[in-house]
Amino acid sequence: MNNKTIQARRLPRDPGPAAWNSILPSRPSYAQQEGDIDLDWAIIGGGFAGMAAARELHKLVNGESIGIIEACGLADGPSGRNSGFMIDLPHELNAKSYTGSGDQNADQIHLNRLAIEYACSMADEFGFAKGTVARTGRVTAAATEHGRKHVMDYLKHLQRIGEPGTLMSADDMRDYTGSAFYHTGLFMPGTVMIQPAAFIRQAADGLASLGVKIFENSPVVAITPGNPHVLQTRKGKVRARNLILAVNGHIQSFGYFPSRLLHVFTYASMTRKLTNDEIRRLGGTDDWGVLPADPLGTTVRKVSDFMGCGHRIVIRNHASLNQSLEAGPANMARARKLQQISFDNRFPMLKGVEMEHLWGGRLCLSMNSVHAFGELEQRVWSACCQNGLGTVKGTLAGIMAARLATGSRSVDLEKFQQQAAPTRLMPEPFLSIGANAVMRFKEWQAGIEL
Repeated sequence: MNNKTIQARRLPRDPGPAAWNSILPSRPSYAQQEGDIDLDWAIIGGGFAGMAAARELHKLVNGESIGIIEACGLADGPSGRNSGFMIDLPHELNAKSYTGSGDQNADQIHLNRLAIEYACSMADEFGFAKGTVARTGRVTAAATEHGRKHVMDYLKHLQRIGEPGTLMSADDMRDYTGSAFYHTGLFMPGTVMIQPAAFIRQAADGLASLGVKIFENSPVVAITPGNPHVLQTRKGKVRARNLILAVNGHIQSFGYFPSRLLHVFTYASMTRKLTNDEIRRLGGTDDWGVLPADPLGTTVRKVSDFMGCGHRIVIRNHASLNQSLEAGPANMARARKLQQISFDNRFPMLKGVEMEHLWGGRLCLSMNSVHAFGELEQRVWSACCQNGLGTVKGTLAGIMAARLATGSRSVDLEKFQQQAAPTRLMPEPFLSIGANAVMRFKEWQAGIEL
């Protein structure tokens, strides 16, 4: 056991508001961690991985004390910044999409579905508000012949592996989205759509009702591994027999997985509430999600009113590699410009609708598209590196970290552990220059799909 104190090299910083959280009604905050406390199990990180780890531990450890320590407000970090797709099937959001290398792992379908059902069971157990979790499915859509080829190739792949997919015509896409922009779509029923910030908030409330201690706005600034581990926050200390790190790419700030993880920011905009007249002009279905046929194309999501937040449209595109874990004003400005163009191309009937929120969110990827997972040192476990699919893969990593830490063996855990370790990255500045050049080229290559 290494008893040397690990100082956090930096704390997470995310540009713009976590819009999914900002639009929800205000709530009482959980307390900051203050003074000295003792826990059997400490989980650093209150996102999808942290919530799943806490719930699974509660089922496995027979009344031992559990605490979640979140650096910012609940759902103000990456968990409140994603697009809310819980995808079961292979999806090209991985290192290959951004850097031109890496592999897609279709064997993850079973584990992805395990995570989705786990999230749905949390919603049932804790009585989440209607609309937080919805089995709406999703569409991969194309507006160009190049994109159509991607869709048809993907349909053939689904047919080879025996998975359902329904081809949609231009008329079908207009009925679905209200937009005449797309001429081809592929509907897949297994995707679950969530309001990600509402999910995290209600998961925290449900876990708190079971006795899990929740601390927010309490960044851990130092860790001293030992027996017990000592976690230093700004206002106190936590002594914990066991520690799970559920902080995605931020794990590198504590010195783990050096030169192994890619830190990609993606950017999104959300409209103001649509008026009744705008909703009528748009048409289409109330709730839908479209992923682009081209990996660096534009993701679009339409949501109906939830907790008085109104009907809104979310546009996500543009990506940048920022190994500093910080994105700058230039990336935000480019995202704003690209997303307005994308919105105008898809929704000419909504001319004049303003974007109310613009934000960036951190992804963590490995070159070989695997998790940063396992026991790092005695009684310290990692559930990190979600490879761009934090809702599903974060949930999955949290479940599996809890099982591994408690010695609860299962076939699913064995499957999960069959992955390799993250591979080493090329040195800087070649990594950042090359990856960002690849992304800019792929944005150009996406053409109108962007």
